Amino acid sequence: MLSPALRTILEKQKYRIVGAHEHSGVKLCHWMRQKLLYGRSCYKESFYGIDSHRCLQFTPTLNHCTQKCLFCWRYQGFSETEFIDDPDSPEEILDSAIAAQRILLTGFKGDPRCNLDYWHEAQEPNMVAISLSGEPTLYPRLGEFIELCTRRGMTTFLVTNGTRPDVLENLDPLPTQLYVSITAPNEEIYKRLCVPMVSNQPGSKKGHGDTKSIKRGWSAVQETLKLLPSLTTRTVIRHTLVDHWNLGWVREYAKLDAMAEPMFIEPKSYVFVGYSRERMTIKNMAKHEQISTFAKALAEELGYEFADERQESRVVLLKKTNADHKLHSD
Repeated sequence: MLSPALRTILEKQKYRIVGAHEHSGVKLCHWMRQKLLYGRSCYKESFYGIDSHRCLQFTPTLNHCTQKCLFCWRYQGFSETEFIDDPDSPEEILDSAIAAQRILLTGFKGDPRCNLDYWHEAQEPNMVAISLSGEPTLYPRLGEFIELCTRRGMTTFLVTNGTRPDVLENLDPLPTQLYVSITAPNEEIYKRLCVPMVSNQPGSKKGHGDTKSIKRGWSAVQETLKLLPSLTTRTVIRHTLVDHWNLGWVREYAKLDAMAEPMFIEPKSYVFVGYSRERMTIKNMAKHEQISTFAKALAEELGYEFADERQESRVVLLKKTNADHKLHSD
């Protein structure tokens, strides 16, 4: 159960906590509001063809993560680093999340700017972004949850920091699209920027943040990268780039990406929002021109194509030659 202090913080940020054991949550994405009121979509809509207004931004791990990344906008004060001991069922958290999102959407209907066709469609999400907060691979029933979404005709985008390759290797079924966030070009930057909290041994709660923990975190990420080519789903490497911290090192990133052989690569700027403002400054947000320059150099290094970009989101999409980046036709 969440502590009263954490519950207050999350509810103030307009999270809705779902499930009896309170380890899951939902929150309306910025782009949901933009799509309903102004017809502007998330970059994932233009990149991959999903509907921004039918996306459920969800997490089964509100308060569980294996890293405390300095650029993370989430609140990290009470974070747990182990698997959830007594998890809610996939049915309970998915049904509760959809119901909670419908409540969050209620007020939009009365806004004269709201597209009512989009609003009605939004009541039935067909896409689940498992990425809102925490590290979702710490939810022990993740495969069952993805299977449930698939049975209901929903696509799933899973975002992981790559510190649990054992979970990814045994995940059945796999999500529609698997993102791995690689936010450091080498171990030294990983140690300082991602602040790994991985235990020395499975089940151990000792040693978080010590030298062995750091090495285990970095080695786990390498294992995930080596695993990716064997996974039969759409794979994406995301590079969240923080100016003056991890932007650059193109050849080192290229070596990591070459291990993973992803279908797509997303270089994207860090955004100065949320609790990251306690650790970063506005100067750490890279300009789109910097992201574009980095992406073009990385594409040349790897032999990938420059497929698309969204300047307002400071993000570029690179793809393997002949890869089809749209999940659905326009």
